[in-house]
Amino acid sequence: MQHRQRFSPTRWSREHWILASVFAALAIFVATIIPGFAAAIAGQDEAADHTTIALALPTLSTPAADARLPDVPAWQSVTVRSGQTLGAVFEQVGVPAAVMLEVLALPSANKALSRVRAGAELAFDIGQDGRLRALAFERDESARVEVRLKGDKYVENVIERPIERRLMIASGEIDSSLYAAGEKAGLGPAVINQMANAFSYDIDFTQDLRVGDTFQVVYEEVWRDGERLRSGDVVAASFNNRGKEFTALRFERNGKMEYFDLSGRPLKKGFMRMPIEFARISSRFNPRRKHPVLGTVRAHRGVDYAAATGTPIMAAGDGRIAFAGWQNGYGRTIIIDHGRGYTTLYAHMSRLGKYKVGSRVQQGSTIGYVGATGLASGPHLHYEFRVNGVHRDPLTVTMPKPDPLTGAELAAFRAATAPAMAQLKRIEGVRLAAR
Repeated sequence: MQHRQRFSPTRWSREHWILASVFAALAIFVATIIPGFAAAIAGQDEAADHTTIALALPTLSTPAADARLPDVPAWQSVTVRSGQTLGAVFEQVGVPAAVMLEVLALPSANKALSRVRAGAELAFDIGQDGRLRALAFERDESARVEVRLKGDKYVENVIERPIERRLMIASGEIDSSLYAAGEKAGLGPAVINQMANAFSYDIDFTQDLRVGDTFQVVYEEVWRDGERLRSGDVVAASFNNRGKEFTALRFERNGKMEYFDLSGRPLKKGFMRMPIEFARISSRFNPRRKHPVLGTVRAHRGVDYAAATGTPIMAAGDGRIAFAGWQNGYGRTIIIDHGRGYTTLYAHMSRLGKYKVGSRVQQGSTIGYVGATGLASGPHLHYEFRVNGVHRDPLTVTMPKPDPLTGAELAAFRAATAPAMAQLKRIEGVRLAAR
């Protein structure tokens, strides 16, 4: 008996499933492509039915050629250059000299602008018609001046700007020079110079300074509107030089600020040890020295300070100019008669200062400038100190001491300097504790 295999629709072979998958994929592909062709054909027909036409747009309205914008302030700042006059500054911004004279007729403007210095800033507001409408500048650290055109006249307005003086403290130790130690302690050149000048009668910073010397200083900083402007004056300082303590306290006497020691004696002596700042001693007082130019052995009756040509030379003490001019091997020379038998000589200057024979001169005033005139091998100051015509070594001669404060002045001095002394002691305590 023959048996026939029956087909069941529920049982597909592997081949059936593969064929079905292929047909399904073809169907999906056709369904996707045909609408795309239809859309492309329709797009061609649509493009053929539309035409692009260029339309002329209406012209936008513009302001008339002579119309002007509102005349708003147009400030421009000018920094005065070295050698530039006020007239040149006004000319630079196109303001006539006649207008400048109107401005200078105002009290505060005249006071500040008649001696304007290089670096000063002036702000100009100039209108479209070229006329000066306003001018602004600093009269000084505490006031700003604004000049404005009111009608046909200029008027000024002074704006006060309060100055604040803050006390600062610093300390340092010498490892090479006073300047290096001062900068390391955060001090500016002005404060370092003031401290050096205060102690210059007792300490020769060219030869007395030693590694390990220490200093403490209380000084002012000048602030305005929360901004630091500059360093102010040294209020108090102490300097330990080779184990010896020196103190300088600032105190106003007869309307003038001076420095005093702890006992109330002025630090300013009748004579400065060194009439030139931070120079190097190149030759000392010597009865028998071989002259560097002549080559002969002769007495060197002064001290030579080597410095760059043009370095200012100061009067060692108050006195009267007894000689100013050329003196043989000394070249350009100044001799000052200080009275009581004291005279000083300054030689080899490149040029003399403004003082003439017979002029009175104060201690510290610039009387000339370092040079190499006369018999000199290089730029330096040759400085001589004479007592009743006899040459003395300027580095070792005993200087006359000034009288100390007494009575009510001494009491006022102690009361005024007590806070600064407390600050110095506090700095010293901190420094010692840090060791």
